[in-house]
Amino acid sequence: MHVSEGILTGPVLAGGAVLAAAGVAIGLRRMSVEATPRTAMLAAVFFVASLIHVPLGPSNVHLILNGLAGLLLGWSVFPALAVALLLQAMLFQFGGLTVLGVNTLLMALPGLLVYLALGRAVRGARTSAAVFAAGCAAGALSVALAGVLLTLALALGGRGFLGVAGALLAAHVPVMVADGLVTGFCVLLLHKVRPSALDPAGAEAPP
Repeated sequence: MHVSEGILTGPVLAGGAVLAAAGVAIGLRRMSVEATPRTAMLAAVFFVASLIHVPLGPSNVHLILNGLAGLLLGWSVFPALAVALLLQAMLFQFGGLTVLGVNTLLMALPGLLVYLALGRAVRGARTSAAVFAAGCAAGALSVALAGVLLTLALALGGRGFLGVAGALLAAHVPVMVADGLVTGFCVLLLHKVRPSALDPAGAEAPP
């Protein structure tokens, strides 16, 4: 779900860069030294998962896992995904440097939103089924929100890409299902073996 260079207008690129920079700044301020290895690990997971593309319809689809990253990192999802997207742009020409801010916002903001909306439900779930369901919802919702933000970015650009955006959203329905299942299983495993990993706020640096 990367946006390529040359599609969005200057104001959209500038707005995305400013909002992404603000998210990265907040994430770095809240990230403790002890949480650095976990942040780097999730950045690597996102980096690798996004490299495995499967052709489907007008686009290539791949796992995103921004919902899982959001649940485990909280605000630190912004610097983690910004680094991963920067490396993808520099090493594999996915996206680009001029759209780095927009792409960071498209991926990280949904992860943060599902953390804020469902993080407590995941941590407070009493049964394995409830934990799995909350994880699945977080994974699927984060992909759906990323698609909505992509459509909004294209609409603000004033270009005739809305039809393509609708096709891209339809093509990512299987990704929503796959991301939801993978996130659900990962969250369920962590809930059993290391529940503290599901509380990124507990590892944040003091203000």
